[in-house]
Amino acid sequence: MVRSREASSLTTWPYEHSQGRRGGPEPSLRWNGGPARWRHARRPRSHDHRSPNSPNHCKSASRPSRDRVNGTWTSAQLGSLLQNHISTEVGRYKGEIAAWDVVNEPFNEDGTYRSTLWYNGLGADYIANALTWAHAADPAAKLYINDYNVEGVNAKSTALYNLVKSLKAAGVPIDGVGLQAHLILGQVPATLQQNIQRFADLGVDVAITELDVRMALPADSTELAQQKADFKSVVAACVAVTRCVNVTVWGFTDSDSWVDSTFPGYGAATPYDANYAPKPAYYGISEALGGTTTTPPTGACAAAYSVSSQWNTGFTGQVTISCSGAALSSWKVNWTYGAGQQITQAWNATCTQSGAAVSCANASYNGTVGDGSSVTFGFNASWSGSNPVPTVTLG
Repeated sequence: MVRSREASSLTTWPYEHSQGRRGGPEPSLRWNGGPARWRHARRPRSHDHRSPNSPNHCKSASRPSRDRVNGTWTSAQLGSLLQNHISTEVGRYKGEIAAWDVVNEPFNEDGTYRSTLWYNGLGADYIANALTWAHAADPAAKLYINDYNVEGVNAKSTALYNLVKSLKAAGVPIDGVGLQAHLILGQVPATLQQNIQRFADLGVDVAITELDVRMALPADSTELAQQKADFKSVVAACVAVTRCVNVTVWGFTDSDSWVDSTFPGYGAATPYDANYAPKPAYYGISEALGGTTTTPPTGACAAAYSVSSQWNTGFTGQVTISCSGAALSSWKVNWTYGAGQQITQAWNATCTQSGAAVSCANASYNGTVGDGSSVTFGFNASWSGSNPVPTVTLG
């Protein structure tokens, strides 16, 4: 379970995303600027990822039906519909939602405007109008524009930068930008902090709104170490800029993530594994926030060796790792044979033997041992003369 000290708010995306990555409520964790700690919010609606103008790239139940999209709406009708929708939705939650993503994903990768119902029917002014109407409906709410692949300095982020700069110059109410940060392992942009800073210099807040770092499956220890470095790098870049006000991790466990169903062969994108155990990435976030890197205690976890069957020249053995009052996100056991036994095959673990010394580590899928649970792996081995049970140590 996620403990009460580990996040400052809970975010859900309540409707389907046109890229197929929002299939229902999706929990996320956020660090808000301030003391370097994670907590649950008492007001979970602190930042709503529903775009009240629902641009075509992010659809909600309130957007116009598809049979009216192809040329039957006049600009006046579209403008009236959009204003009414924003005024109704933002006004309904006035005083309850601290920040809205008013415009979501307005740009193509080359920095041109995405072809949407609103852009095609109203032109680029739909963005300024949407922000103005949202501000009128709740003057206290912070208003954001949110997009992906805008984390580093590139054509798309520069288009967003120029848009925000022009909105500020025109007096349009814009309080912040959201950098989604759906990243690939080892590809955190080198210009991330520079990019955050240049938006901050415009006088707006910056938020990392949907952070995850996907990797090729199955995940191994090298990939998990790199993921830790990536999460740490992103959070540290935000912490370094005063106006970077929060970081949201998109789907706080691997079982909640949208990645697996969207990018076949990729996953393990969050700081918690599917069993809610913290991965190395969790500790990377903690380090970036100035926290400690103490891992869960292992003293209440133990390994037990047993022989399940034996014949003239061989035997089958198994080792069970169990925890009570502690948990493991990975494990490794070691023992030394005293009578010349040799492992010939292993399953549910990766085992190596050098002389009499044996070392076995978790497979990619069974590294987590939760409090009150256990993991068992097995092996075949040869013996001659005697087969004494060795002492196993858990590392």
